[in-house]
Amino acid sequence: MASATPPTLGALALQPKTPPISTPWTAQVSTTNPLPEYPRPQMTRPDWQSLNGQWQFANASAGQAPPVGQNLAETVLVPFPIESALSGIQRHQDRMWYRRTFTVPSGWNGRRILLNFGAVDYQATVYVNGTQVGAHTGGYDTFSFDITGALRAGSNEVIVGVYDPTNAAGQPLGKQVNVPDNGIFYTAASGIWQTVWLEPVAAPHITRLDLTPDVPGGALKVTVRGEGLSGQTVQITGLNGTTVVGTVNGSVDTELRLPVPNARLWNPDDPFLYNLTVKLVSGSTTVDTVQSYFGMRSIGTKVINGFLRPVLNGKFVFQLGTLDQGYWPDGIYTAPTDDALKSDLQKHKDLGFNMVRKHIKVEPQRWYYWADRLGLLVWQDMPSMRIGVNPSSSDRAEFERELRIMVDQHRSSPSIVTWVAQNEGWGEYDPARIADAVKAWDPSRLVDNMSGWNCCGYDGGNGDLADWHVYVGPGTPNPSLSRVSVLGEFGGLGLRTPGHEWNPNTSFSYEMQPSVAAFNDRYLGLVQATRALMINKGLSASVYTELTDVESEVNGLYTYDRQIAKIDVARARTAHLGLIAASNDLPVKVTLPLYTYKSFQVTTPGFTNRFIRHLDGLGATEVVTGSSAELLKKDATWRIVPGLADATCYSLESLNYPGEYLRHRDSRVRRDRPDGSSAFNGDATWCARSALSGVGISLESYNFPGRYLRHYDSALWLAQNGGPLPSDSTGNLVQDSSWNVVTPWARSGVTLANAYQSLQVTTAGFTNRFARHQNGLGFTEVVTGGSPALLKQDATFRLAPGLADSRCTSFEARNLPGQYLRHRDFRIGLAANDNTDLFRQDATFCAQPGLGGGGVSFEAFNSPGFFLRHFDSGLWIASGGGARPSDSAGGFKPDSTWTIAAPWAP
Repeated sequence: MASATPPTLGALALQPKTPPISTPWTAQVSTTNPLPEYPRPQMTRPDWQSLNGQWQFANASAGQAPPVGQNLAETVLVPFPIESALSGIQRHQDRMWYRRTFTVPSGWNGRRILLNFGAVDYQATVYVNGTQVGAHTGGYDTFSFDITGALRAGSNEVIVGVYDPTNAAGQPLGKQVNVPDNGIFYTAASGIWQTVWLEPVAAPHITRLDLTPDVPGGALKVTVRGEGLSGQTVQITGLNGTTVVGTVNGSVDTELRLPVPNARLWNPDDPFLYNLTVKLVSGSTTVDTVQSYFGMRSIGTKVINGFLRPVLNGKFVFQLGTLDQGYWPDGIYTAPTDDALKSDLQKHKDLGFNMVRKHIKVEPQRWYYWADRLGLLVWQDMPSMRIGVNPSSSDRAEFERELRIMVDQHRSSPSIVTWVAQNEGWGEYDPARIADAVKAWDPSRLVDNMSGWNCCGYDGGNGDLADWHVYVGPGTPNPSLSRVSVLGEFGGLGLRTPGHEWNPNTSFSYEMQPSVAAFNDRYLGLVQATRALMINKGLSASVYTELTDVESEVNGLYTYDRQIAKIDVARARTAHLGLIAASNDLPVKVTLPLYTYKSFQVTTPGFTNRFIRHLDGLGATEVVTGSSAELLKKDATWRIVPGLADATCYSLESLNYPGEYLRHRDSRVRRDRPDGSSAFNGDATWCARSALSGVGISLESYNFPGRYLRHYDSALWLAQNGGPLPSDSTGNLVQDSSWNVVTPWARSGVTLANAYQSLQVTTAGFTNRFARHQNGLGFTEVVTGGSPALLKQDATFRLAPGLADSRCTSFEARNLPGQYLRHRDFRIGLAANDNTDLFRQDATFCAQPGLGGGGVSFEAFNSPGFFLRHFDSGLWIASGGGARPSDSAGGFKPDSTWTIAAPWAP
């Protein structure tokens, strides 16, 4: 115990250092009172004193006694980590001493004095007037010590000893390394890096508020924690501004329900916060009072249009944000000013984002205050342990202890909607158990058990999110009904900005861009692709890497110094808000019959006699009637097949130009043959939606969600409501983009005469074989001029109008009139027409251009995609790549193509 008055601090002035690049706030940092704002916005008291500012500083060694009463050689600016330029030290060392003096205000007499630390990385031992008042381990959580018994009148001395080995040990550390790699791992942040402050309290006092909104129940669940208690109770008052909305009284450490009737719900568009007053009372005497705030909102999951989605206040809102590392070129882990801290979140709002993933770092409590106030959904990561190292049992225990503290200290912030327990396997172990533990600690939020590595069966698939990382992307995990599909990281587009780089000699990105224009176009393309994945694949959230450059990484939307926006803010905001708005009104998917031929009828009143057709390669609408030319009927008939870009959507194949599809290009719609590119496949893929007009369906572009197939002035276009395209100049998008799917004008792509013919095999080496019937089954056999008369008759069929559809064909036996080839269990046989619908359909085949090139193929009327095929001398119906024996040899196309030959028996 020290008894002498400590010497005053030496006159050594802070020696400022120059960061590699400066932010707009670097020069605004006070060297006497930095970061002066109240550090704990969600539990405030009126009396407090900041100890931020100049402290003495010195190297330390293991086992060294604290330098009580000794002036130290250097000066450090608290609360900036020692590796930062703003600290005045700008180097790393594992062990260090901090020292300063302070005086307790006389008005605090009679109360207990708490010494509070926002965060110290990593192990801190604290002495006041030579007495050790406490020790703490953990680099990201707030802690405090009651120093009343160590104080004396007048000047007091505080010494903090810190040990931080960073990645030389197994502690949670996020992206900190002692030697940055010029890539994705950055400068360490050691020592005191958040505000240090004094606070007077009563002996019995409140230590924490646990606030959980219960929106369905119309209440806020409140648990008040405290110390020094001896029977005190709590009085809780909720206020809208100054108007009381509810009160509740009860016990400490007990969940109480504060009524909040007709709550105004917190959300990114309206981040409304209620005020909260909590009093600790003994009888009629109030012994402690704290002020707080809360937001009423719910977060959960719900199946919408077949996909599990996260729902905010019961509604799906796509969560669109960035990977926010929380690094600064001047302060490293600590923002230079509170305005700077707020500014990064404001940038998200300005860009139209509604979410931010706080990446493997825990911020000062004021950061969450600003997220609450500005309205941003937060995914909060737990800082990871070392990458590539199997953590020891003690490291694991410490990780879980600090994880629990993180959840407890930030559970009352309405902006936090997801806890991310681990990231990409860095220091990974027991992900399923840990995620379950986090969910048990806080059932009110979603849990991501391991961002980036839990999407594909790696860990058994627990937690609420299936999370994939893909660079550049975007991409999405396969959706399920148990976990929401999210894209936890993607992007990483790089753009160098000379004069605004941390290290001009090194740069890292996942895809470097040559210019600002290229960067913006590429980025906006990624947003558009993300929107398509949301609508068509069930993606519910995406996290772009990243908000700002970080050290040698140059893939930010802003430069590391926050001086330059690489992104066109207005264009990006429009795209982001459009994506989010689309999630609020997702179109309902409509199922269309695959492998069938259909025609698409205009629904606009006065034009319902018009149908989609192709003409000279362009898409158009035209009047089609029963007396129209056969060519027009074929042009107006389309085969519905699985989408070339996405099998859950559709492509429209021309009947009389097989292998060519309806696609958009430069907003015009045309018929084209695929070029093998993903762009073409996307342009030729349409997603069927419930009709914009309420009648029929609408066909939404896969590549450009929100744009629809529309007719205007007899032409087909891709248009969006209110868009600038000529196709939308009259403003009738809703009506003109709705279609009826009707019976096709032409069922067959080849017109055949009603006459006796023979079907000749086209497969090389077998062209002397013809289709025949024998003993009730279909076969192929060699037929020549010298063949028996019976064989010639068996190999001759009348190509009659289809029994189920006269636009197709039925094969009537020449020598057994009234009997037809039909399929049953995939085998082709000959049977008498029993006049049932099933027989007529089984006996009807629609002639299409030959699959093998030249000739003709016959598609089964009631089994679209299956064609008349010969195999091992038998006749079958088969599909390409099918599992039937008739396709086991893999020669589907040539074996399904026939020549219409002169009849062997006229």
